[in-house]
Amino acid sequence: MKIQFIGGARSVTGSQHLLFINGKKILLECGLFQGHRKDTYEKNKNFIFNPAEIDAMILSHAHIDHSGNIPNLVKSGFDGSIYATAATVDLCQIMLRDSAHLQERDIHWVNKKRKKKKQEPVEPIYTIEDVEQAMTRFIGVQYNRRLEIYPGIALTFRDAGHILGSAGILLEIEENGRKIRFGFSGDIGRPVMPVIRTPDKLRDLDAVIMESTYGNRLHSKAEDVEEALAIIVRQCAKDRGKIIIPAFAVGRTQLLVYMLHKLFDQNRIPQIPIYVDSPLAVNATNVFRAHPECFDRETYRVFIKNGEDPFGFERLTYIHTVDESKALNKTPGPAIIISASGMAEGGRILHHLANNVGDPKNLVLFVGYAAQNTLARRIMDGEKEVNIFGERNVIKCKVKKMDYFSAHADQGELIDYLRLNLKEKLKNIFLVHGEQEQALPLREKLVKKGYRNVHFPVPGEKFEI
Repeated sequence: MKIQFIGGARSVTGSQHLLFINGKKILLECGLFQGHRKDTYEKNKNFIFNPAEIDAMILSHAHIDHSGNIPNLVKSGFDGSIYATAATVDLCQIMLRDSAHLQERDIHWVNKKRKKKKQEPVEPIYTIEDVEQAMTRFIGVQYNRRLEIYPGIALTFRDAGHILGSAGILLEIEENGRKIRFGFSGDIGRPVMPVIRTPDKLRDLDAVIMESTYGNRLHSKAEDVEEALAIIVRQCAKDRGKIIIPAFAVGRTQLLVYMLHKLFDQNRIPQIPIYVDSPLAVNATNVFRAHPECFDRETYRVFIKNGEDPFGFERLTYIHTVDESKALNKTPGPAIIISASGMAEGGRILHHLANNVGDPKNLVLFVGYAAQNTLARRIMDGEKEVNIFGERNVIKCKVKKMDYFSAHADQGELIDYLRLNLKEKLKNIFLVHGEQEQALPLREKLVKKGYRNVHFPVPGEKFEI
């Protein structure tokens, strides 16, 4: 068996890992590289392998940095099966369509500028029609159901506890008389997070590809977070300001809504309006409602058992139309606006930032990781001026980060994820989905704990297992 690391190696976007097993080529993930358009367009459009030669694909979860280039893969000649959990398939239905819509809209804007410069127009990486074709390749598989996808290659999904439908991937392989238990963690969730269940650890592995997004730090304690959020909301109400929260439409938004609902029911926050302004988040929330089998016990106890919707309450408004979104600009504070995208690289959040960062009464609250060079990262890092829609914006508002809401395990939780594996048996660990500042401290900790061959592969690097 061989592995080639393509995307998500020494970075946190564009995840793609290619396996060579028993004469078959199996692709783990097919994510979009995210960042500046000029840096990512060609990278996303052109694969370094021939998609027509890929026999099958396995997808851990629906986030765009893991799934977003699947329509282009199919458009470019891939005609095999794509295996994912049932909830992931449902989320991909809406997320990939949304991705295509955003690309077509952005390319229309780009081509207007290119026309003025007398340059040739460019095409979107894929269209809605390409998404519809790609969705015909998906096969939904439930957690813990062992499926032989080829002779000598059996697949099992374990709940990764990251977002709805997210999975760790176990491949049981028989090749040339050898048996190999190979794992891919996908993105690992946190054991204390509400809504989604605690991660089901992969065990007894010979080799594993593991994420390292927060490999250099520890998150805040769970018991402190609800009150910390309540304090922020109460101060916002006192200041008559707005809290602007850039949040990923799938996972982070639903978690925030859940926690605000709980705080509101407990009378720990005042009655101020809360808006979710993201068409994708609205649709994704409906998918969450359709998959209660993925919820944890607390969600059943606090809401489902009492016939309540965890993602809906009287102070919460889901924004559907552009006109409703624009009207929020004139809505006085106090208010909370949750909008996508989490890295502030596109979507309606850009309008809310442009309209609110100049007011000292307001607060921009970041609730997750932001990659280097993204707008969210620049504001997080304390830049006093940023460009939004090509215009200069001076940051006068307050800025705060709450790492608890990250759906990624921290350093301690990542190390604990490997706890059910014997160090003597687990001969290779490959750290992906992390930049050097995150992955290298995790690598050092793992080596000190006695794990052997902890690799931090570069894009294009190949290994034999």
